[in-house]
Amino acid sequence: MASNNANLPKGKKENHFMTSARFVLTILTALCTAPMALAHEFWIEPLKFQAKSGQIIVADLRNGELFAGNRQPFFESRNTRFEAVLGAQITPVTGRSGDIPAIGLAAPDTEGLMVLVHEAAPSTITYKEWAKFLSFAEHKDFTFAAALHAERGWAQENFKEIYTRHSKSLLAVGGGAGSDREMGLATEFVALDNPYDADFDGTLEVALLYDGAPRVDAQIEVYARDAADVVTVSILRTDAQGHAVVPVAPGMEYMLDAVVLREAAGATTAEAGPVWETLWASLTFAVPAR
Repeated sequence: MASNNANLPKGKKENHFMTSARFVLTILTALCTAPMALAHEFWIEPLKFQAKSGQIIVADLRNGELFAGNRQPFFESRNTRFEAVLGAQITPVTGRSGDIPAIGLAAPDTEGLMVLVHEAAPSTITYKEWAKFLSFAEHKDFTFAAALHAERGWAQENFKEIYTRHSKSLLAVGGGAGSDREMGLATEFVALDNPYDADFDGTLEVALLYDGAPRVDAQIEVYARDAADVVTVSILRTDAQGHAVVPVAPGMEYMLDAVVLREAAGATTAEAGPVWETLWASLTFAVPAR
């Protein structure tokens, strides 16, 4: 699977986020309210989720909201891990600085389920307004955040958060037979079903992990996009095993998103550095039209 980012076609639907008229957001839970505007998901978006052996696999890294966002260029310094996994074969994803799309590699001669894996280098943001942090914490269901912030005596203005992204994407090479597995990311989704299997029953069970352990009663946001770029959003929670069952439909693309919020290492005051840390997990896949 040699890397090849030169002269690749542009990513799909790169301008679909330019007009909100093309989106219909269905709110299926009270958690998906105004604070959603503060969330910024990060995901891997393949041009096609199914490829033939030997084809060039093209995928974007995207950052945005509601399954619409800016295409991120390839810069080695921005990645702490970037690879394609198919069975026992692990291939680093490489490229030239500034490449868009960020991923371009040849599918192997063997068929199977390919998992694109990406971890981004840490970045920092500053909350200038307390209300924005409260809205984010409410939307992501971090009910403890305000009380802990006050208990620590942290400033409510101009305080910092450090964040990292931990993304996976499932693609079918040929028939796409095979299974996802734990990749050792700081936080990650593991698909326990294969949406490309011919006998896939329309429900995808996933495990949500944090430091290799199940995340129990954690919030998962499910973004579903159809062929007309209509996006719907729903909320699920993991069970006592850290699992959730996602109902899916043929001909749709999906992104799962979940966030960990924790106290930043060495946090003392806002002036000294980040006081909060977030770790974002995402998983993208498609369900073939039958």
